[in-house]
Amino acid sequence: MTILSRTLLATAVLLTTPLTTAGTASAGTGCTSSLPYVSGEGGYDTYRIPATITTPRGTVLAFAEGRHDSAGDTGDIDVVLRRSTDGGCTWGPLTVVAAGEGDTRGNPAPVVDPRTGTVVLVTSYNSGDVTEAEIMRGEATPEESRRVFVQRSLDDGRHFSSPRDITRQVKPANWRWYATGPGHAIALTRGEHAGRLVVPSNHSAAPAPGSADTGQEPKYYGAHAIYSDDAGLTWHMGFVDASYDGYSNANESTAAELPDGRLYFNSRDQHGTSSGNRLDGHSSDGGETLDRPYTVQPALNDVPVVQASVLQLPGRGGPLLFSGPSVPTARQSMAVWRSTDGGATFTKALTLSQRRAAYSDLVRVDRRTVGILYETGETGTYETIEFRRLPVTDLG
Repeated sequence: MTILSRTLLATAVLLTTPLTTAGTASAGTGCTSSLPYVSGEGGYDTYRIPATITTPRGTVLAFAEGRHDSAGDTGDIDVVLRRSTDGGCTWGPLTVVAAGEGDTRGNPAPVVDPRTGTVVLVTSYNSGDVTEAEIMRGEATPEESRRVFVQRSLDDGRHFSSPRDITRQVKPANWRWYATGPGHAIALTRGEHAGRLVVPSNHSAAPAPGSADTGQEPKYYGAHAIYSDDAGLTWHMGFVDASYDGYSNANESTAAELPDGRLYFNSRDQHGTSSGNRLDGHSSDGGETLDRPYTVQPALNDVPVVQASVLQLPGRGGPLLFSGPSVPTARQSMAVWRSTDGGATFTKALTLSQRRAAYSDLVRVDRRTVGILYETGETGTYETIEFRRLPVTDLG
């Protein structure tokens, strides 16, 4: 697709506001949709892996992976950011938060520390010369393999500190693959762990000694959480959901804090033999343990194998929202579901479009508006990353 074709596509998907420049919608109260990222622009072949938060000043931060050479998961990949001060209608210039410089930096998991207002960003890294499969097979050196980094911004996302390696704090020696989020992390607001930052994550483990397995088998995927009680300075391992039996292969995960203080976790099932594509569970101790192991969430069987997002709306009776594609066999038709019972059941609230769609992240823009930052396109799933503003009244 040419740059001109992408620009025409960007114009077509803006619902009520015209483009003024590539990826930017004109300001105004009628704004419904904008395009912070259009693949092929800004020096990148493809933008993927959206993550978004709203800062205490009301600024919407839209993170993504800027993939220099292709849409593939390996190679020269940066973590990039665009900021919006008008609720996601227009966007400031693209900035590089973590430069790959030939290597792979990604899986952004941002969160705001509630005590200080600091934006904390946790990301993952590996050498650009190795693939996920090679890492899972144990063929990468420790320096080449997956590592975990944290950065902080004290000025509303304008500038970030250099990435600081926290791998030794959060990755056991027998783990190979490792990924934070992707999508926003959460800051706890209730109970004895108020102020804690929790990052839902996933990993793969090495096979047991003497096993004929290589470690690349999907059954070695597992989910876990990491947390910080000091605004991201030090980090600790939380729960580990690691059956490694091939039945439920927890993978990319998302989390929300429920009104009763429990944490709700929802995970992609990476080709397990169980009956669904989504798994979930709850934690009553701030993410340190799960109340029960991840099990299939049958109300979300329409969602294919893909990353997804959850967001708890505030207030008594506020729903728990879930976003993801809604065609079981394809990454297509982004939709939002709601739950009024803490994730026990879900019902579909709305479908955004019938276009191709994949990864997404939900954010509260203001008390009347929810935003969803998601990958979408007409002929290709990763043509753009769109930001759609959704009235809370439309979500039940």
